[in-house]
Amino acid sequence: MDFRVDKKRKSKFIYQQVYEGLREKILKGQVHAHEKLPSKRELADQLLVSLNTITNAYEQLQTEGYIYTVERKGYYIENIDHIIGIEKGIHNKLPKDLKEKATDDKDGWLSLSHMTSDLSIFPFNEWLKCQQKAIKNHIKELSELAHPQGPYQVRKTISKMIGLTRGVTCEAEQIVISAGTQLLVSQLMELQNQDSVIAVENPGYLRFYSLLKKMGFKVKPIPLDEKGIEIEKVISSGASFLFVTPSHQFPTGIIMPVSRRIELLNWAVESGDRYIVEDDYDSEFKYETDSIPSLQSLDRNNRVIYTGTFSKTLFPGIRISYMVLPPKLLKEYRKQSANWMQNSNSMALYTLHYFIESGAYGKHIKRMSHHYEHKRKLLIKQLKKRFKTNIEIVDIPAGLHFQVSFKTKKTYEEILDKATQVKLEIYSMTRFMLKDKMKENDKVDMILGFASIKEEDIEEAVDRLYQCV
Repeated sequence: MDFRVDKKRKSKFIYQQVYEGLREKILKGQVHAHEKLPSKRELADQLLVSLNTITNAYEQLQTEGYIYTVERKGYYIENIDHIIGIEKGIHNKLPKDLKEKATDDKDGWLSLSHMTSDLSIFPFNEWLKCQQKAIKNHIKELSELAHPQGPYQVRKTISKMIGLTRGVTCEAEQIVISAGTQLLVSQLMELQNQDSVIAVENPGYLRFYSLLKKMGFKVKPIPLDEKGIEIEKVISSGASFLFVTPSHQFPTGIIMPVSRRIELLNWAVESGDRYIVEDDYDSEFKYETDSIPSLQSLDRNNRVIYTGTFSKTLFPGIRISYMVLPPKLLKEYRKQSANWMQNSNSMALYTLHYFIESGAYGKHIKRMSHHYEHKRKLLIKQLKKRFKTNIEIVDIPAGLHFQVSFKTKKTYEEILDKATQVKLEIYSMTRFMLKDKMKENDKVDMILGFASIKEEDIEEAVDRLYQCV
């Protein structure tokens, strides 16, 4: 056994060095199948180590199947196939192009992203109190797998909340909780016929569009008018499923009036297999007037599948979303989901339950609404001041972003390249066009978010944006 052990090496125990030395010889075929190994005492004397060290190494090798024992005779090499490529090293190295940095370098960056939230005034103390309550009251539940749709108590709390705040009519049994709306949509569409035609808003949510395409569905992007998705194009599309964001169209911000909502509901009823998926992603934030009830609240024929998330109201990392299934689809879902596992964090779900039940969630939404409204007005004020007549703002008082148009000779690519240079995170409308390209006729459309930008950084962010445009 021509290998040595380094007794000064602190990163590995001595028995581990012996184990690794023997294992490497076996894998490389430097010892033969059924060849007898030295006795424990012989190898201990050869390597100048203790008998216990060799015993531990041999036992580990035997447990993993590299060696076997013959009673009263000793240890022997197992018959193991040669690993092709073992000469190159046991572990393959990750290619450089797949390497990631430990942390993204965001030093000096400012963000006008639509995907962020502001945690500067999040009531973490209240959240931790609710977490302690969840631990105290649900030790048994936390030690077990949750119901595939999520804990009943949490679903009941959510159903009560969305009934009061969004007018959603449902029972706890109809709610399915998951770690993100994309996962919910994926589960929902797995129940559908592969020949189903899906209609989506254009511009719209690229992640849904890409997901549905990859699942093999025929997806038809439908353009918008001043009321939202064009009803005539929906009718002529032949779609059986329609994905919409009626309370704050993503990304344009259009609020769908009741006339168009009723047209969509009537479209769904005209055929027995039509459904509308309502993505109510940031409806909690409505400024100047009361919140607009959900599309589902008008549904009298069980044709709307309502989806919501806590990513905007709490923070994206919470990964808690939910959907409300009509009874017919719920039956189909339960047949399919019998062996599915709940993929949200049970601790976070029970914490959310107490956060809502205690009233802390409602207070947080009210506080953040005032906070976001103030930042929104500051950003719009600075944009008008800096760009003057070279900007058009779609000033719809809702959500955490709005659409703007700039008069400019620059292309979208030039603007986004400059944004990287000046360390400004922004997104253009090109990101959300699912089918047609944006026309660059001396005008560019951007989607500006204001959730995470600090008030004191707004003026600087607008100055950087001016340099880009």
